[in-house]
Amino acid sequence: MSAPPSRVVAVVSNKGGVGKTTVATNLAIYLRALREDLPVLLVGLDDQSVVDRMFALEPIRPDEPNLKHAWAERTLERAIRVGQYGVHFVPSPPETEALKTRGEDSGTLSRILARTAWDGVIVLDTKGDLEALTRNALVAADRVILPVSDRGSLNEAGKALALLAAERRADRAKVLFTLVDARTRVEVGGSELLAVLEREVAERRWPRFRTHLSRSPRAEALISAGGVPLSVLHHARGTALHRQMRELTEEVLCDLGVDARGPETAHRAPRRVGEPRGRAVGDWKMALLRGLRGR
Repeated sequence: MSAPPSRVVAVVSNKGGVGKTTVATNLAIYLRALREDLPVLLVGLDDQSVVDRMFALEPIRPDEPNLKHAWAERTLERAIRVGQYGVHFVPSPPETEALKTRGEDSGTLSRILARTAWDGVIVLDTKGDLEALTRNALVAADRVILPVSDRGSLNEAGKALALLAAERRADRAKVLFTLVDARTRVEVGGSELLAVLEREVAERRWPRFRTHLSRSPRAEALISAGGVPLSVLHHARGTALHRQMRELTEEVLCDLGVDARGPETAHRAPRRVGEPRGRAVGDWKMALLRGLRGR
């Protein structure tokens, strides 16, 4: 009997600074919190170490299999590691040039994931480009999240949508407004930037997520706190971003055809190794209520 197909989510932007990696890493954690029975695998398609630093339980040894080895073997199986918060991940490669050469066929990653047969959700964090590896992610994904924070990233989202349209997969993408600050206004007419972006996306008839992600200095500081990126779920409670990440995750699960409620159990926020139990982590449902009430 064959394993159920993986559900794949890719976070894609050809522009840096839009919160792409923050969305991908925290989405993986929120998926585990909402559906603790659902295996989640995070794969970074670049040579940055954010995923490794955030999820590795211990330092990654140079001789351990990483994405480069997995790509050559055409399966992620040997490189998958269990990480913090119960999220599995594939260690990042030291460089991606060789992978780009091997990824000129945009269907390569799809075949690798099919052969891996991950029974759960795979989250792909892509590099800030639309080159070979990102194109592989676009083809492999069941849902493509396109972060947009300004007109520049809006135009770059259009390029990604054009690539998807060429593959007849444009219906798999949705725009996600990120780093939104209600105080930011455009010069012409003094309109709020978010309202302007929403209007332009509507005029282009691009699908978008109902929620948006607010700019949060507190949350942004988590990326570099102590050299180890920290999660919004555990360290930004009481912020609008905490509630919005939960809403985004529920919408992603719905898009993938997965019940966000899961089995009838009391969900708890997945604990980071080394964190105290009890109040410091707390009950997942109570944490959501506190977030919704702004506490």
